[in-house]
Amino acid sequence: MASYCLTVTRLRLVLGSGARRFHVCSAFNAKAKVAMSRFEPNSTVNYGKMHENINIVRQRLGRPLTLSEKIVYGHLDDPEGQDIARGSTYLRLRPDRVAMQDATAQMAMLQFISSGLPRVAVPSTIHCDHLIEAQIGGVEDLQRAKEVNEEVYNFLASAGAKYGVGFWKPGSGIIHQIILENYAYPGVMLIGTDSHTPNGGGLGSICIGVGGADAVDVMAGIPWELKCPNVIGVKLTGSLSGWTSPKDVILKVAGILTVKGGTGAIVEYHGPGVDSISCTGMATICNMGAEIGATTSVFPYNHRMKTYMEKTGRGEIAVLADQFKEDLVPDNGCEYDQVIEINLSELKPHINGPFTPDLAHPVSEIGATAKKSGWPLEVKVGLIGSCTNSSYEDMGRAASLAKQALDKGLKCKAQFTVTPGSEQIRATIERDGYSKILRDVGGVVLANACGPCIGQWDRKDVKKGEKNTIVTSYNRNFTARNDANPATHAFVTSPEIVTAMAIAGTLDFNPETDYLTAANGEKFMLEPPTGDELPSKDFDPGQDTYQHPPADGAALTVIVSPSSNRLQLLEPFDRWHGKDMEEMRVLIKVKGKCTTDHISAAGPWLKFRGHLDNISNNMLIGAVNIDNEAINKVKNLLTGEFGGVPDVARHYKANGVNWVVVGDDNYGEGSSREHAALEPRHLGGRAIIVKSFARIHETNLKKQGLLPLTFADPKDYDKIRPDDKISITGLKTFAPGKPVTAVIKHSNGSQESITLNHTFNTNQIEWFQAGSALNRMKELQ
Repeated sequence: MASYCLTVTRLRLVLGSGARRFHVCSAFNAKAKVAMSRFEPNSTVNYGKMHENINIVRQRLGRPLTLSEKIVYGHLDDPEGQDIARGSTYLRLRPDRVAMQDATAQMAMLQFISSGLPRVAVPSTIHCDHLIEAQIGGVEDLQRAKEVNEEVYNFLASAGAKYGVGFWKPGSGIIHQIILENYAYPGVMLIGTDSHTPNGGGLGSICIGVGGADAVDVMAGIPWELKCPNVIGVKLTGSLSGWTSPKDVILKVAGILTVKGGTGAIVEYHGPGVDSISCTGMATICNMGAEIGATTSVFPYNHRMKTYMEKTGRGEIAVLADQFKEDLVPDNGCEYDQVIEINLSELKPHINGPFTPDLAHPVSEIGATAKKSGWPLEVKVGLIGSCTNSSYEDMGRAASLAKQALDKGLKCKAQFTVTPGSEQIRATIERDGYSKILRDVGGVVLANACGPCIGQWDRKDVKKGEKNTIVTSYNRNFTARNDANPATHAFVTSPEIVTAMAIAGTLDFNPETDYLTAANGEKFMLEPPTGDELPSKDFDPGQDTYQHPPADGAALTVIVSPSSNRLQLLEPFDRWHGKDMEEMRVLIKVKGKCTTDHISAAGPWLKFRGHLDNISNNMLIGAVNIDNEAINKVKNLLTGEFGGVPDVARHYKANGVNWVVVGDDNYGEGSSREHAALEPRHLGGRAIIVKSFARIHETNLKKQGLLPLTFADPKDYDKIRPDDKISITGLKTFAPGKPVTAVIKHSNGSQESITLNHTFNTNQIEWFQAGSALNRMKELQ
């Protein structure tokens, strides 16, 4: 470093400050190659290329850049020629790496196999975290998952080995925590097949959730398309203290922006308040940014990130990031499309829900609101952990409260579960005594996996349909998401508030003002939680759960049994026939919120994520049919009988009848699961017509050859009746920015026409014409 600093000083004297950054990066890159991770010594951090791209774009645009713009534009495939306009143009990008969780990796790898390519072009990893069901406890549940999912795990391990993808075995931990500990770093661009991939923004990364087909593009070495994001700035002032936690920042932001307020935008946090938040706390905030529809969220590089990288064995990257810090923070004078200001010193603890993550309440008010609304006050279960809140700091702060209760002779009145985010976190909190405290207060430590957060929970304490309340430190609380019970009122909050409410056993407990009664009858208040940001000793890595891919996997085989009910090789979808789509049936007109959980449920269905035909039996079974207010009950207009949505779709397909889905606002919000697009395509769907789409789902539909269309006039939603026939005209002249027409033929013989908009660009129209993006990729090989 001494010789490097001397070289830089001499360059500055000779070249002057105007040329400093370019020459500094050239000098440093000539002397040092720093690996992107300890698992990939031959893939290096390329700040030099990013820096060059940033300078090109800044000069072209003639204005200061936000941090989001620096990282995104720093990964442009063609920085000189790329058309750049926030909110309108499509960018062609070169992400640095890909990450896939096991539920979505199955379909992603099946598509990659179908592409015929021999090996991934960028560093890529698979993480086994979604298929482990919470039943008894960590050890027992993990062993059962290995037995039940052996076929899938073997497929993913062998496919990873053959195609050059790293494989994190079951028990490793949740994908986003593994990424934060090993792969995220300031300035990296990573795409992941999970909607909470933005978790990495806590380490200054641009990490974006996508569907499997997008991951295939990047793994194939093809430029990846993203509509140029708007940038929402969140200015933080003051500092966190007391009961207020990083989770409260995003709970507050969700209440302001709602579940669709961030659509098409990156949320960029900045301001003096940033430095009061730990690196893992910043990750929490970015993680739950998925619930406002944001493309991703990001924080500027600071000393908290540097310390975290040093503590997780990546000090060399931190040194390099210091040299390029100007590229890892926003330019002075940069402009945001919208600015929200939050004074952390005034922010109070929040709790959001039930049934939607943007219904925000101060903890001090939730009791009164619950009583007025008829929500159950008794907390049946408190659940901490998940990818949002499972850091060492989170567990330490929760344990500090549990210790206070134990010291007063109390245990949790509610059931209490703890989900460590990774094997490293599990091993470290076990070593440092946090796990024992949490168990002693009544907690059950679950496997290092997603578990109840995604519905992998064999819950026994209430019957389906029984009204009850649970409080979690998770990120998402849609109807029936956690336990498949639509009567469960799920609230999301910080791990500290979950722990306090689990101890008190009631939703109307406010730890800032309310008293508990000790075993001896003494009244006492919980002191605000405390906890170390990082362990004073090094992290304990625990068991080694990583499988390196061999240098050459060409001779390896990946076997998919034709008789398997878990895995199924993919057949290409049919090409567009070159004509307008005429007289399609309305399979279902959806009323209200329709998330990807409604379109393709998780929970027990996760086992079929690698088998398209079997998973298609859950298509839209959670959506509400406006015709009868029922779930999974639609009229088959060929037979006149009612049936389940996938059953009627199969009948239409068998009889050569194409169909459409009609939906409401923010259709497809939530998970990145592309099954919500694959299933309609597989069962004969041709178009999804809605008031508005969530970003990832709209892209997934395009990738699979479907037509995601929006009403030019949202009131036209009311014109479509469940027994209508719909024709889409104008497809022979389908072009970017040119609307198409829907001709609605009513059952009484009358008809009317409405205008439908779309966001297809030229490349995406070619996907539609070829039948899917994968078909188009094969055509171009």
